[in-house]
Amino acid sequence: MNSPLKTAVNYPQLPELTVRGMLLGMLITIIFTASNVYLGLKVGLTFSSSIPAAVISMAILRMFKDSNVLENNMVQTQASAAGTLSAIIFILPGLLMLGYWQGFPFWETLLLCACGGSLGVLFTIPLRRAMVVNSDLPYPEGLAAAEILKVGSESHTEAAQGQQKKATGMKDIVGGAALSGIFSLCANGFHVLSSEFSYWISLGKTSTTQLPIGFSMALLGAGYLIGIASGIAILVGMILAWGIFVPYLTGIITPDQGVTAAKFASSIWAHKVRFIGAGCIGIAAIWTLICLAKPVVDGIRMSIQSLRVNDTAEKRILHHTDLDMTPKSIGLVFLAIIIGLAITFYSFVSAFPLSAGLIALYVIVGILVAVLMGFFVAAACGYMAGLIGTSASPISGIGILGIIVSSLVVLGLSTSFGVFDMAGGSQFATALAIFITSVIVSIAAISNDNLQDLKTGYVVGATPWKQQVALIIGSVIGAFAIAPVLNLLYQAYGFTGALPRATMDPG
Repeated sequence: MNSPLKTAVNYPQLPELTVRGMLLGMLITIIFTASNVYLGLKVGLTFSSSIPAAVISMAILRMFKDSNVLENNMVQTQASAAGTLSAIIFILPGLLMLGYWQGFPFWETLLLCACGGSLGVLFTIPLRRAMVVNSDLPYPEGLAAAEILKVGSESHTEAAQGQQKKATGMKDIVGGAALSGIFSLCANGFHVLSSEFSYWISLGKTSTTQLPIGFSMALLGAGYLIGIASGIAILVGMILAWGIFVPYLTGIITPDQGVTAAKFASSIWAHKVRFIGAGCIGIAAIWTLICLAKPVVDGIRMSIQSLRVNDTAEKRILHHTDLDMTPKSIGLVFLAIIIGLAITFYSFVSAFPLSAGLIALYVIVGILVAVLMGFFVAAACGYMAGLIGTSASPISGIGILGIIVSSLVVLGLSTSFGVFDMAGGSQFATALAIFITSVIVSIAAISNDNLQDLKTGYVVGATPWKQQVALIIGSVIGAFAIAPVLNLLYQAYGFTGALPRATMDPG
């Protein structure tokens, strides 16, 4: 096993999980969560909040002479939950579109998001050694955040060590951010530049494909960070989708009368090709679990051996960069999560007229599916995040896999007990599958984020268990903001097929 001391920066023992840092992290988490919910519903994309949180943290904590890189790292770790947990907004509004919910219940939404996010943290703890310490995965966003933290906090660290100050490189960070901002303003604000365009190509009577070309400063930076190998993998996926599958399927499937070629090709991509991609993700996830089985088991074994060290003298031998949450702490948090899931699942299921025994069965099965599927996607998403980054990780594909598994389980259960014969039974079963998938997506999103943060902490010399605690706090705090903002946007704009007032314009 590679020692963390070989690659991690050996900062002195500095304060990490401070009260002021946690309060700042909470504030940033709430603001960024609300922003991500709005942005995600408006344009279908959320932004990673790790790097912006790191920059804000450094700017604010710089006013305190005793601030340090590890404290800034804890702030960005906590606030990074905002950029990932908000992915739940792509699932939950389906309950309103289905007509099962008329709004977003605060406590149900809070418990669902907080418990799902916290499970994502716990499930990635045994993966840390296998996927962060003993892995050559690039973790582009994690490394980028680490570099920003190091150059932004370098002056404090060097002053503490009495060394001569060096150029921090902050000019490069500010210059890159300014250039990106100017380009985005010209493209999206003044519309004097174009960030993307597409050219539709007809290959026959009905066979159609698209040549999409885009230019994004954010993706340019991400491409530089992930390297040529991962970039080629993404390019091959695009060629397979738009160069082979879409032309082939549009050539053998007859479009509906009056549908344009471009709209037909887009529909084929959305309803056929994406599911092929989801299947590839599923197989890749299974293969990843098989490949990671031995290192994960070894990592768990080494973690347990390290955590069994109770003698104070022996504890000093262990480096703080190799300490995860204790088994007792993990067990207590897991128990609290299960209780929270039981409460929210019971509240959801009991709204439909079922017998007490059947309600209990649905609750137990729903939790089991969410937890078991959650561990499966945690490993898959953690690997994908390490390969191509959190922002580019295919959460939508994981959502598709989650809804397929959840729907099959709920279908079998509901068919066995005649729920579909009851009034509203089909709507209830569909809603429950969406509800279970919401937990799975929360787990997937946070597992994406947690391993990136652990990589950042590994590079700057942070304590893993403190990062894990910070991200659990971020998941809980971020969950408080999701339901109110969703309800506000629903009342203001409504969703497709779900309008709060009959007088609202469906368009």
